[in-house]
Amino acid sequence: MNTTVSTIVIVGSLLLMLASLVVAVRNRPMGMVLLVGFAVLEVAILVQAGFVIAAVAGGEGPPEKVTLFGYIGGQVLIPPAGVFLALAERSRWGTAILVVAGFAIAVMNARLLQIWQGVA
Repeated sequence: MNTTVSTIVIVGSLLLMLASLVVAVRNRPMGMVLLVGFAVLEVAILVQAGFVIAAVAGGEGPPEKVTLFGYIGGQVLIPPAGVFLALAERSRWGTAILVVAGFAIAVMNARLLQIWQGVA
């Protein structure tokens, strides 16, 4: 697994989480900056998923492949679901959903690195 891409995903998701928190505290709905930010985050997650799939196909990776792919699949689904819910709820609570989505991506990616390295 490419740790550079993982670092980019973790840092990007935490920055988006903080930006979403600022917007939520200011009682504003999600704007174009957050929308584009989460779209870029989704692209980074898809790139990471591609690296993981290629590495597993090449024979690398942990023995527990089901958990690995479960985390990858969950990560791919969170940003679009968070943005969809934030667009549906045009208040501060819609933006608060993005705070949770950004944090969830960071935690899932950290756990994905642990799984890849064989840490229980």
